[in-house]
Amino acid sequence: MLDDVAAAIERQDYQAANQLLQPLLAENPQNPWVQFYLAKLQEVSGELETAQKMYLTLLKEANNQKLMMQARQGWQRVESTIQAQRQSDIAQATAEPNSNQIGVLVLEPVSIDKTVAAQKFAQIMQIDPYTARLKLPSRGWRFYKSGAIGELKFLGQKLNAAGIPCFWTTIAEIEQIRVFQVNYFQSVQISTATVFCENEQGQIGALNFNWSEVSDRAIGLLPIFEQVVDRNARGKLQRKTRTQDYAHFCDLIIPSRNCILRLHDNSYQYDKGVTIAPLASQTTIRINWNSLLDFLPKYTPATQIWSDFAAFGETVIDKPEILESINSHIHILRRAKSNWDSAFQLYSALIFTKATQ
Repeated sequence: MLDDVAAAIERQDYQAANQLLQPLLAENPQNPWVQFYLAKLQEVSGELETAQKMYLTLLKEANNQKLMMQARQGWQRVESTIQAQRQSDIAQATAEPNSNQIGVLVLEPVSIDKTVAAQKFAQIMQIDPYTARLKLPSRGWRFYKSGAIGELKFLGQKLNAAGIPCFWTTIAEIEQIRVFQVNYFQSVQISTATVFCENEQGQIGALNFNWSEVSDRAIGLLPIFEQVVDRNARGKLQRKTRTQDYAHFCDLIIPSRNCILRLHDNSYQYDKGVTIAPLASQTTIRINWNSLLDFLPKYTPATQIWSDFAAFGETVIDKPEILESINSHIHILRRAKSNWDSAFQLYSALIFTKATQ
């Protein structure tokens, strides 16, 4: 009977081969040769991933040398077909207008079983399942990949279809978002507010907005580094870079105005405009800043707050090729430039991107 199945496949009569194979599957489904011919039928029907798994299983479990050789040939054949199709799909995706712009792909927390998600992720990204499991976030966002936006979109669509949430955007789109540095709230009403702020060119003016336009708030701490002198294990003096303090930021995301209103604890002018806290000029910056953060929810109670910047930043801080292409719009007196500033701008811009999708 197996010879008849093989002959039917040889003459490309796959319907007959399937009919002949069904009784064999019912009688002895674990027979390696039955599994092999089933894999061949899966292959010719276009179920390449299923066929690939079956060939791989046979390679691991079969003892017959002839069967192992044919299974290896089948696996290689399917692998070549999958790779060719993948490259064709990517080429088609990157052939669209503006598809070669540099972008980023960000993973969101998975809600499906992580083992299942890791297997799917590994298959799409062509990495091993163990590495895939480590890359999938359970909480917060993870920067995963940069490259041509056409390819990232292609991969992202496959991930979303597999139940692995993600999104993507271009650096060009991030750079189009306006960022205004808020000096102080000039006036506040129940539904509206006016801030005195600076634009990217340092021009100062008032900006009016409705509180309902604020879709999200992004909160982050940016490390302030200082050079210190310390002794090493041998007692010799050496210079080290340490985090001495943190700069506090809060971004108000306003998609309808294509802008972000950025508040910074050390540049906000607490003694001007709306009184945020009693006797603001006589208290510390930290007390004033905390009062400001307590002040905002009164007018934006439904606004989502994003406060996991530190975890996200760790996933992107070692990608200088991306961060150095992003204007941080952050003005901290530093001895040397820090990519943490651009990482926060990226984080806030990604929140903006999600709010507009």
